[in-house]
Amino acid sequence: MAPRQAKPADRVLPNQSLIIDNGAHTMKAGFATSNPSLEDCHVIPNCLAKDRARHVWIGAQLEKCNDFGEIAFRRPVEKGFIVNWEAEKAIWDNTFFEKNAKLACDPQDTNLILTEAPNMPSPLQTNCDQIIFEEYEFASYSRCLGPSLNAYHDIQSLFGTPPRRHDVAVLPVECLLVIDSGYSHSTVTPVYNGQPIQQAVRRLDVGGKLLTNYLKELISIRHYNMLDETYIMNAIKENVCYVSEDFKRDLERTWKGTSASRKKALGDERDIVVDYVLPDYNAHKHGFMRPHDPSLSAKMRKMGSMSGAGEVVEDYMTLVNERFTVPELLFSPGDVGIKQEGLPATVLQSLSGLPPGLWPAMLANILVVGGNSRIEGFMSRLETEIRQLAPSECVVRVARAPDPIKSSWLGGAYLAGDPAALKSVQVTREEYNENGSVWLGKVFSGALRR
Repeated sequence: MAPRQAKPADRVLPNQSLIIDNGAHTMKAGFATSNPSLEDCHVIPNCLAKDRARHVWIGAQLEKCNDFGEIAFRRPVEKGFIVNWEAEKAIWDNTFFEKNAKLACDPQDTNLILTEAPNMPSPLQTNCDQIIFEEYEFASYSRCLGPSLNAYHDIQSLFGTPPRRHDVAVLPVECLLVIDSGYSHSTVTPVYNGQPIQQAVRRLDVGGKLLTNYLKELISIRHYNMLDETYIMNAIKENVCYVSEDFKRDLERTWKGTSASRKKALGDERDIVVDYVLPDYNAHKHGFMRPHDPSLSAKMRKMGSMSGAGEVVEDYMTLVNERFTVPELLFSPGDVGIKQEGLPATVLQSLSGLPPGLWPAMLANILVVGGNSRIEGFMSRLETEIRQLAPSECVVRVARAPDPIKSSWLGGAYLAGDPAALKSVQVTREEYNENGSVWLGKVFSGALRR
């Protein structure tokens, strides 16, 4: 006869809970409190970096780096999944377990909530579980989809309804459609009562990394060779790019033909053309955008011809249609040969995996998270195209989380702040040692109830 399993109510968990939203670009981590807030979350670069002086920066140490020229990154997360635990452990050790660590903790006295991307391969899940329980020996652990944690937010307040009371138990929203556009990819995840509906999860292989690489190629063809300047190109993408409301019209406005129509286009493109001044890591550490200056003096400053007169030598590049053709890949991946639909069509593909009765509730509660949602014009274009594709009888409401980067982490903090809810999802190290990794995988997948 199989041994009796301890019920969730019988298990005693430590008081301290650590939530880690382990993204490909940054890791969002922090401890749960009785009244969670965004200030409790720390955003830490999830990478190892080597600068041109061959100094290696680990995780949060990158904040002390003063020269990002030709800096090389090694990221433990690829395509949204942790594939290099050697690098990930170096970052975690520096952040959580070393002396004077930023978020120092004793894993044997800490509960861990760790996010994962949808459709993570089973071998990678098993490897992750073994690292958590057998190497770090956390007291208890829960592995869950990052988008699903957003269900614990006060979603209705984002759409103008009164906020929920703080003295009421934290319950997940009944129906929520989460669009998460991050560094590795973009996913659409329907969530019902806090649980993701796996068969309706859809993924678009376009994220911030692809956009940055595409921008590097365009800039390298038209201006300088920037293929080794990942950090600078990522900063340019974040500061300069925008999503066009009318892509075809903006492309025509910036067309550089030789006919008489070019003269008309020149006067119509001034609100698109900008200059981006590159950092020199002496006068300024970060680059910045400014209105385009076509004057001769600007060109002379760029060439250093006026440096003898006390002028600062500037190195800048003029950006035109790169500003909107790069983020357009989120809506038209076929522009670079990716045989997938854009993000709005991916939303409808996700709904096709649900019973039609859930469509109205899902379309009326669409939450957008992830770094790409901060691109100027992204939200309005996304909502417009979803409205065009959705059934006319359905109300479409789309809202962006107040902080789309920390949103999933904050949802996990709300979950961890409720002792009863936390017990229902956590698995203790004793249970893992007794039942093994196969049993643990079934529990986290929902195939086995305790």
